Amino acid sequence: MARRSATPTPDLSLARILAAVLLLALPVQGFAQSRDADQELEALIPDSALDNADAWALDTEAARTGAPPATVIEQIETDTAMPDLPGMTIPWPDGSEIPDIQPLTPDPDIDVAEQSTDAAVDALPGQEEGDAPASVRLADADVSRVGKQVEVAFPRGTDAIADAGDIVDRFAGLSSLKSFDDDEDNLAQIVRRARTDRETLAEVMRVYGYYDAQIYQTLGGLGDRAEGEAAGPIDVEKVIVRFDVQPGPQYKVGQIALGELSSTGPDYEALRGAFKIQPGDAINGDRIVAERLSLQTALGETGYAFAKLGDPDLLIDHERREGDLTVPVTPGGVYQFGKINSSRDRFLSAKHLQRIARFDPGERFKRSEVDDLRQAILATGLVSSLTVEAREVAKPDGQTPGTVDVDVTLTPAPLRTIAGLIGYSSGEGFRVEASWEHRNFFPPEGMVRVRGVAGTQEQLAGLTFRRNNFLTRDLVLNADLYARNQTSSAFEARTVSFTAGLERQQTLLFQKPWVFSAGLEILATGERDAAAILARQARKTYFIGALPMRAAYDGSDDLLDPTRGFRVGLRVSPEISVQNGVKSSYGKAQLDASYYQPVGEKLVVAGRVRFGTILGTEITNIAPSRRFYAGGGGSVRGYGFQLIGPRDTAGEPSGGRALSEFSLEARVKTGLLGGAVSLVPFVDAGAVDTTTTPRLRDIKVGAGIGLRYETNFGPIRIDLGTPLNPSKGDSRIGVYVALGQAF
Repeated sequence: MARRSATPTPDLSLARILAAVLLLALPVQGFAQSRDADQELEALIPDSALDNADAWALDTEAARTGAPPATVIEQIETDTAMPDLPGMTIPWPDGSEIPDIQPLTPDPDIDVAEQSTDAAVDALPGQEEGDAPASVRLADADVSRVGKQVEVAFPRGTDAIADAGDIVDRFAGLSSLKSFDDDEDNLAQIVRRARTDRETLAEVMRVYGYYDAQIYQTLGGLGDRAEGEAAGPIDVEKVIVRFDVQPGPQYKVGQIALGELSSTGPDYEALRGAFKIQPGDAINGDRIVAERLSLQTALGETGYAFAKLGDPDLLIDHERREGDLTVPVTPGGVYQFGKINSSRDRFLSAKHLQRIARFDPGERFKRSEVDDLRQAILATGLVSSLTVEAREVAKPDGQTPGTVDVDVTLTPAPLRTIAGLIGYSSGEGFRVEASWEHRNFFPPEGMVRVRGVAGTQEQLAGLTFRRNNFLTRDLVLNADLYARNQTSSAFEARTVSFTAGLERQQTLLFQKPWVFSAGLEILATGERDAAAILARQARKTYFIGALPMRAAYDGSDDLLDPTRGFRVGLRVSPEISVQNGVKSSYGKAQLDASYYQPVGEKLVVAGRVRFGTILGTEITNIAPSRRFYAGGGGSVRGYGFQLIGPRDTAGEPSGGRALSEFSLEARVKTGLLGGAVSLVPFVDAGAVDTTTTPRLRDIKVGAGIGLRYETNFGPIRIDLGTPLNPSKGDSRIGVYVALGQAF
């Protein structure tokens, strides 16, 4: 305790200090008023102190006698308790409250970590709780290795349980020992984690209804050392933690209470059927959670827009070995759809949102259709944030359902986009594509896009209009006007074209199984083939009208990077061509099919075929740009663009009326860069014939290897191919860079 100064002065007397403190606490309006202010203060301070504080403070025993000698002060401070002050009830500290500080004991785990001997193992904290003698190990056990240093044993035969595999799989995902397989642990850390794992395994057993399970923990691998006294430290890498499980009986579901579900009347049987757990079923915590969700979904799909379900409660009775299950359910009545309200009616009107929705006013409420509307609005790409909520506007009345309006609150996203694309292949050269678009130039969902292409073999300027969700959901109106100049080894063409059509398209949010398109194409093109180019002949002008149609089925699992399933599509285009007054009619058809098959976790085998034919006229009546060609990054890799097929007298490709292509590749994940990099060995083959049916007499084969880098917008593709049976003039290597898989 600190000691204060002992200089004798009346100004520091206790009475003086107390008086000064109390006087400072008085109201500032004046001392005379304080006589009537507070009865407790009047009891402590006499009126004489208020009239003359200095005189009153000096007229005390302490002031008249002065301060005691220093030795007395010492005695008071060290040996004499302080006197009680009026109004103070806090005891004066005497030093006994401060506990004695004991030195810290060494952590036994640290000592064990340094020794790693048998005696140290026995001394591990908690080891005596979980460790079991060798005699308790199951004699006939089904042992599963969960991690490098942990295994679980279940009984076989009549004591075997059907859930053992599921329990092991679940425990493997939670095990601390397995999670830290690659760490350099000492023995103490292993035992600590084993203690945690034992508790985790017991909890997993309860999830599956085994509430009386006994779990015995043993350490193996401690004796794999040379014989003799203290034959050196334990090799921690060889230590195995084993859990022997005696499951005991599996508890069953007893009584089931589902709140007010019975009030749903005629819907009760169907709703109760959605909750498939019955009395007598084995208790399974995961199944209880799943069935609660199933019941909640069924209520939302049956018209109960505001149904509420509480958390499941399972009351375990160990005597009956049953658990009584309670799920609080408040259905809340049946509702039907009312109208849709839009917060931005001029941007996306309520009428347009009703066109997108899969429900009409008056239909029974379904929660899934509200969620579908939310996804459909997001798929437009026009909103940055969105809420879609059902709001009660009329309560149910007897057998008459209530009504809910659907309120859509949205925030517009940036509507203008500038995009660019750069590509290169050894056959086609460089290609730069740029575009500007406004996705709601003509509300609602009327897009305008201006685009241009500058490339080694193509230059283009175009204007596109598109109306999404035209007339009905997912129907798109397209119109495209463009001028293009093409230069290749096969032909030169200068084309002005107008196309218009309707299509049912896919989006990243809605990958539809069936898509189709139909439209009109009108174009004027001035062209000459390779022979005419070599002879410097004038271009021939073709006026062409076509009715292109397409139908396709997509059974793959991903739009940009499929790993399983198949796709098949058919294109048909009846065409009329007029050249120098000569009219020709013909039909053009093309079939595409691809298949994707996973093999293990890191390999996908993909295959593709393509067949095409042109029927109805001679090849000389078909404009060079409308004929079939093969070769290039999207066709037969290893060969130049359009360089496979019939050749003219100058050795240049002249195109054909029949097309055949085949591709096979293996997409192998390498695990590099977090699994983003894949290697893709491939082999392609193709042929073009002047006949209307494929003959495959001059089929060309290319092979190579590709690299894929996964991004959030699809894989970036780099392929290197070489021709296996090249023709004269074919390059020995082809390089192709693009976005997305080859097919």
